[in-house]
Amino acid sequence: MSTVPPPHLRTDPAGPASPEAPSATPAGAPAAPRGLSGVVVADTRLGEVRGEEGFFHYRQYSAVDLAGSRGFEDVAHLMLFGTLPDAEELARFTAGTARLRTLPDEVSAALPALARATSASGPLAGLRTALSLFGAARGFRPLYDLGPEERRADVLAAVAVVPTLVAALYRLGQGLEPVEPRADLPHAANYLYMVTGAEPGPRESRAVERYLISTVDHGFNASTFTSRVIASTGADAAACLVGGVGALSGPLHGGAPSRALDTLDAIGTAERIDDWVREQVAAGGRIMGFGHPVYRTEDPRSRLLRGIAEEFGGERVEFAKEVERRTEALLAELKPGRRLHINVEFYAGVVMELCGLPRAMFTPTFACARVVGWSAQILEQSADPKIIRPKARYVGPTAPAPVPALS
Repeated sequence: MSTVPPPHLRTDPAGPASPEAPSATPAGAPAAPRGLSGVVVADTRLGEVRGEEGFFHYRQYSAVDLAGSRGFEDVAHLMLFGTLPDAEELARFTAGTARLRTLPDEVSAALPALARATSASGPLAGLRTALSLFGAARGFRPLYDLGPEERRADVLAAVAVVPTLVAALYRLGQGLEPVEPRADLPHAANYLYMVTGAEPGPRESRAVERYLISTVDHGFNASTFTSRVIASTGADAAACLVGGVGALSGPLHGGAPSRALDTLDAIGTAERIDDWVREQVAAGGRIMGFGHPVYRTEDPRSRLLRGIAEEFGGERVEFAKEVERRTEALLAELKPGRRLHINVEFYAGVVMELCGLPRAMFTPTFACARVVGWSAQILEQSADPKIIRPKARYVGPTAPAPVPALS
C-alpha cells in the first residue's frame, strides 16, 4: 500500500478539526492519516474523484455528462462491461436485466416477516437480510471459485433485484401489497412504479434517473471500500454487497439525504436561517448537506441536482437555494479556510421529495444506484488475488503485563 503526504489536520463537515494521527507508528509500518484520508490503496479503471477540481468520472466519461445525456442502463453497462453500449447492445442488456427483476419465491415469501421485523429501522435494514437471502436462494458461490462471467452474472442479478427488494420492503412496512416489477419500463421508471404503485410521469422518471446515474460510483468511499475488502477475501457477491449496504446506512455516508431535508424543516423560514446556522456552529453540531471529505469546491452532483430541482421550481426549491446561499456564506465567516459547500445529499432529498419518494426511501434509493458501482468494484477487486489486510496502531497499555491472580 502506498501513501501520499497527509494534511496536518482533518476537516470534518461543519465539525472541529482534529489531528490526523498519533505520532508513534509500529516499526517498519508506514504512517497513515485518520480515516486513511489521501491514502492510495489500489489501482482502478472505474473512475476517480478530483476534489480540487470539483469533477468526477466513470471510466473515461464525465459522470455529470452521462447523467445529462444517457440512461441508467447505459451507465450500468459502462461500469460492468467497460463500454457504453450501442443501440443493439443496449436493447439486449435492458431486456436481460429487466427479466432479472422478479424475486425468487423463497425471498418473496420471507419479505412480509422481514418488513415487520425491520419496521422501526426501515427498508435499508431489511435489505441487508433480504440480499443475503437472495444470494443464498440464487446459489451464489464464493467469487474465489468463479470465473469472470459467472461473477458478472451474479452481480447483474443483484443489480436488477435490489430495487424490487427495497420497494417491496417499503410497501409491506406501510401495510401495502408489493407491486410486481414491469419489464416494459426503464430501470428508474420501474423503481418509482414499484414504490408508489402508479406509473410515473416522464419528468419524475428522468429526474430520478439522473440522480441514480450521478450516484452510481464515487471513488473509494466507505461503502465501496467495504465491498472491496470483502471481495478481496473471495466471499460471494451477496456478502460483498451486504457489507456495502451496511456502510451506506450510516448518517455520515448514505444516511444523510433525509437528514439534510430535516435541516430545511428545522430552519422553517428564510428569516431563521442565520440564527439557526450560528446556533448549530456554536454548539459544535453538524449541518447535514454541507461539507465533503474530498471536494474542496462545489460538489458537481449538487450542481446537477440543483438544476433538476429548478426544473420543478416552487417554494421548497427557492427556500433550499436560499438556505444554501446563506449557510455557505455563514460557514465561510465562522469557519474561515474550511471551504464548506453543499454536498450531494442537500439537493438529493429535495429532488426525491419532488418526485414522490418518501424520506424512508431516500437512502434505499441511493443503494439502488450504488449497487452498480459496488458491483463493478467487486468485479475489479476479484481479479486481484491479494487479500486486503492493513495494520492497526496499538495505543493501549504496554504489553506484556503480568496476568493477575484471581482474587
